[in-house]
Amino acid sequence: MGTIKKGTTRERNEFVWGWAFIFPTMLGLIILNIIPIFQTIYQSFFKTGDFGKGNIFIGLDNYIKMFGDAEVWQSVINTFKYAIVEVPFSIAIALVLAVLLNRKMMGVSAYRTIFFLPMVAAPAAIAMVWRWLFNSEFGLLNHIFGTNINWISDPAIAVFAIAVIGIWSIIGYNMVLFLAGLQEIPRDYYEAASIDGATGINQFFNITVPLLSPTIFFVTITRVIGGLQVFDLIFMVMDKNNPALYKTQSIVYLFYQNSFVENNKGYGSTIVVLLIAIIMVITVFQMIAQKKWVYYN
Repeated sequence: MGTIKKGTTRERNEFVWGWAFIFPTMLGLIILNIIPIFQTIYQSFFKTGDFGKGNIFIGLDNYIKMFGDAEVWQSVINTFKYAIVEVPFSIAIALVLAVLLNRKMMGVSAYRTIFFLPMVAAPAAIAMVWRWLFNSEFGLLNHIFGTNINWISDPAIAVFAIAVIGIWSIIGYNMVLFLAGLQEIPRDYYEAASIDGATGINQFFNITVPLLSPTIFFVTITRVIGGLQVFDLIFMVMDKNNPALYKTQSIVYLFYQNSFVENNKGYGSTIVVLLIAIIMVITVFQMIAQKKWVYYN
């Protein structure tokens, strides 16, 4: 009887302490994420009243307006263009860097720090430096390549120039995640492959990538969501009078314009609901697809 009572007390303590540790996180998610989501959906059925009060219920009018708004769908296209460039390139480059920096070499800690620095740099400083690099008249890029390209004012290429900044900014974060995953791969696999005559490329595609696939999947999920929510780079790099703004502004940028510049929070909420729906659909497809290429040990 004493053994049963002791076991029961231990299980009760584990239950209580387990909830005690996760409660702050759950409380934060509920207050900062889940409740605002439902408030946003609720707000999307209203027209914002004067001074943020006296909202008028208008049903589906905001959604009808959104589906016929060319600017909204152009922002969706812009966002996808950004994500299609930023996500795969940032993941591929970070993966290669992680593999190169996961071996014994002189100054490896310094290299890791250098690549991670953009992640901790102030966004405003990053935007200022890249605006100087992209400047069409006296920018460093045009000076080096001997060109006269309007990197951030040409509607055809501006969104891709912004994506380059996004890649540069996030590589270090992705690299750290990949380095953590690489630490979990036993060295025995590589030693056995070397004895069998496998080259470094073969080891990368047949050992590293399959065993690192859970980490790759996690990074892909988070980067797709992050890419679709891009705002700060566009806001700080693109001027309001920039001729390329229409072809560059993202969904979140358009939400900001409607909600906080034009003070039409109802319509802005509708735009965010569209973004939530897009992210949910893409995430569901990723969760289904991961069963075919992610290998869990």
